[in-house]
Amino acid sequence: MIKKIDLTNFRMPAEWEKQDSTLIAWPHNKDDWPGYFENIPAVFAKIIANISKVQKVKLLIQTSKNKLKIVKLIKRFNGKIKNIKIIVKKTDRVWTRDSGPIFIINKNKDKKIALDWKFNAWAKYPNFKNDNSITQKIYNEQNILKPLFKNNQIVLEGGSIDVNGSGLLLTTKECLLSKVQQRNPKINKINLEKIFNKYLGIKKTIWLNKGILGDDTHGHIDDIARFVGPNTVFLANEKNKKDKNFKILDENLKILKKSKNLNNKKIAIVKIPMPKPIYIDNTRVPASYLNFYIANKIVLLPIFKDRNDKKVINIFKKYFKNRKIIPINCLDLIWGFGAIHCMTQQEPLLS
Repeated sequence: MIKKIDLTNFRMPAEWEKQDSTLIAWPHNKDDWPGYFENIPAVFAKIIANISKVQKVKLLIQTSKNKLKIVKLIKRFNGKIKNIKIIVKKTDRVWTRDSGPIFIINKNKDKKIALDWKFNAWAKYPNFKNDNSITQKIYNEQNILKPLFKNNQIVLEGGSIDVNGSGLLLTTKECLLSKVQQRNPKINKINLEKIFNKYLGIKKTIWLNKGILGDDTHGHIDDIARFVGPNTVFLANEKNKKDKNFKILDENLKILKKSKNLNNKKIAIVKIPMPKPIYIDNTRVPASYLNFYIANKIVLLPIFKDRNDKKVINIFKKYFKNRKIIPINCLDLIWGFGAIHCMTQQEPLLS
């Protein structure tokens, strides 16, 4: 760990704050979408194209041989190619929200640090060496930013936490505290909150209980609860009492209703309906509208050809009046057990 860095005035900014770029890895691992992979590059190209129109994209590709083919596909969706910086860096998977850096900025917004947390593939897969070296490779070796953390220390995936940029953090007990998660088995709740405080500027952590069925990550927060304002949370809600997610999400609702912000006021909760259960090859996938990504001027919203799609789009339009809502069909993408938020990681813009 690099010492002699005073983090007193540093914090993790909210996703809606101004961004410099988005980190994305180009899909290549066919095992992540067995039987559906041929449809995945076009989904990525559409997402990258939309982001490139409003900010820079740092795109990781396996080899320079595929560069022209990838650029051609992004151009099909009218991507702004000059805003896309292509970096040759091998990855194991595409979920840069978890394998990439988490950024913190100082109070004056004139300094930022890329935190290089350890990544162990959600304690599920043996191949994660390439993903674990993403931050070190592109932010340290290329002298873009010097990470505060080096590898082999604390596991903290970007999808496991969500912040309001003003000292509040959302996460789940299932992901960071349960015995099955194997992220940091020797670190307890109190110590995790100290880590959040020291490195992310968090003053209060709200612990929800569990994530949704089909979640390959043991309860990531970005499928169930997201800050959309300093004191407003979009919360996944299941109305069907027969669905196994009903009890899980209802319990999270009860916890959040009792939670208070830093001023001891109640959190404003906006219920976001769940799409109907989606099964691919007899496997339930973690389809959720909460896996959206906020970029400059736009919000990329996963949709699933579901009757609730239109209702959710209208809710998003109401709460993101200054951003264009761009629906993205994620019926194929979700077969990889992740959606738009999982595959993106924002880098904040300094003043």
